[in-house]
Amino acid sequence: LALGCHYRIAVAGAKVGLPEVLIGIIPGGGGTQRLPRLIGPRAALDLIVSGRHVPAPEAKSLGILDQVVEGDDLLAGALAFAAGIAEQRPLPRVSAMSERLGEAGKEPDLFEAMRVKIARRARNQSAPQRCIDAVQAAVELPFQKGLAREREIFEALVNADEAKALRYAFFSERKARDIPGVTRDVMTRTVHRVAVIGGGTMGSGIAMALSDAGIPVTLLELSGEALEKAFDRIRTTYAVSVERGSIGAEELSRRMALITPTTEYDALAGSDMVIEAVFEDIQIKHQVFAKLDAVMKAEAILATNTSALDIDAIAAAVSRPESVIGTHFFSPANVMKLLEIVRGARTSPEIIASVLALAKAIGKVGVISGNCDGFTANRSRIPFNTEMNILIEEGATPQQVDKAMVDFGYPMGPFAVADLAGGDIGYAGRKRREAENPHARNLPIADRLVDMGRYGQKTGAGWYRYEAGDRTPVPDPELERIIGELRRELGVNLRSHTDEEILHRILFASVNEACRILEEGIAYRSSDIDAMWMNGFGFPRYRGGLMYWADGIGIEKIHARMRDWVTTLGSHWRPAKLLTELVDSGRSFADL
Repeated sequence: LALGCHYRIAVAGAKVGLPEVLIGIIPGGGGTQRLPRLIGPRAALDLIVSGRHVPAPEAKSLGILDQVVEGDDLLAGALAFAAGIAEQRPLPRVSAMSERLGEAGKEPDLFEAMRVKIARRARNQSAPQRCIDAVQAAVELPFQKGLAREREIFEALVNADEAKALRYAFFSERKARDIPGVTRDVMTRTVHRVAVIGGGTMGSGIAMALSDAGIPVTLLELSGEALEKAFDRIRTTYAVSVERGSIGAEELSRRMALITPTTEYDALAGSDMVIEAVFEDIQIKHQVFAKLDAVMKAEAILATNTSALDIDAIAAAVSRPESVIGTHFFSPANVMKLLEIVRGARTSPEIIASVLALAKAIGKVGVISGNCDGFTANRSRIPFNTEMNILIEEGATPQQVDKAMVDFGYPMGPFAVADLAGGDIGYAGRKRREAENPHARNLPIADRLVDMGRYGQKTGAGWYRYEAGDRTPVPDPELERIIGELRRELGVNLRSHTDEEILHRILFASVNEACRILEEGIAYRSSDIDAMWMNGFGFPRYRGGLMYWADGIGIEKIHARMRDWVTTLGSHWRPAKLLTELVDSGRSFADL
């Protein structure tokens, strides 16, 4: 509608865009035909294919806006603008034969180059490619025929599985904000300043996520040397963003200035919230929270970034357990969208609502989980990790498993991801669980790699080999030797696997565990699990999330396959009670 007007103005804080590709369709209402005529086909392709929103100053530089109004009074700005151009004739119009369309003639490979550019990112998706088709129609067809072509493409996409899944994804993230027991009238605590304890990879990332959103941060480390390393890590990360052109040098300076270093707990006293991000050891966390209880103001939110430890056990270290909550960021914390918010037994509704509001303020998808080992996200992911390792024991290769998952739509294969994160990260958690549960399934190959110092990228070898300064995973003959040796020790009868079996075993295992999580009330809804998997684990968004995808396969089919695998693969494939109940009642995960 705005593109059909003679002029467009906006306040400085406004953003404009055509984001329809993000829900699996193309812009309608002539958007794909008018925008190329206004700003040229190259710039229009960038906006329409990415779906990104453009800040007002950039929109003006592109020619989308005619004026940016300073302040918040858009009406007054519009009246002043109108008075200033009232006598202008003729009024500017975006001509059906806009000379801007001629720019495509100077780049004869413009559309094909864009198709190649987005091929990997748009793998298995139709909408991004069809956006290119629509803009190409603007260049090659008369205006009215271009509009007809836009409508034709739109109607072909709107009821496709891709668009349905993406619409579901959109609404599942919004539904996650609806928390039983936390009504709209619950007061939230405004968070003006946050303290972060620990400047390691996670702590530094959390500090950056906050400063990116304009929130001042006090970052605490116990020594000046550790602080210096943390700030070097943050500065280096921001410098890479400057090199890529995603932020300017001035923005780097602004964000760095928002982060204040300290080695003293007393310096945190004025913060509205503190997020602890130290080593995953309950005793260390008890010590930290006891200190925080002594120095933080009465109304402060006390949060822990633990990925698995008992929130209530951590809260036991303070005199105000109602103020304690889990804020499980995903690595890298300044990039990943998921913030798993973990409620303890005594966490107050006010604290939950406040952290949900903070998640939105810093651009995260906040999803609530109950308190258990691994919470919702990591607990539902553990069977995924276990099964991918079992497949290697049986004869599959890391390359085959990674390829099957990338072909499905993951940006990286799970073994490449394990090398990126570091094999030592999951090792400590596995050993803790094995000590607590003697029946836990161990992962001898993964453990052997860690014992040998093969942590992944940071040591130059893990499930793959890495050349110095290069993150490209390379198949390693030494790994084949290690795996072969362990298979012989385990007495495994090797067999082959199809890509479908690999995909189904890895994901069905997590579907089964997710059912148990729902049974126990740890997660409120199956859609909450989907929101976590899409934003925390890279599950392809255009497939709607783990549980939505499972509904598409068919619960009866999944249940029957699991019952077969109980016989051939072991008792860990016994279907969860909830899964059996759903099959018997004819319901699906969409009903939960």
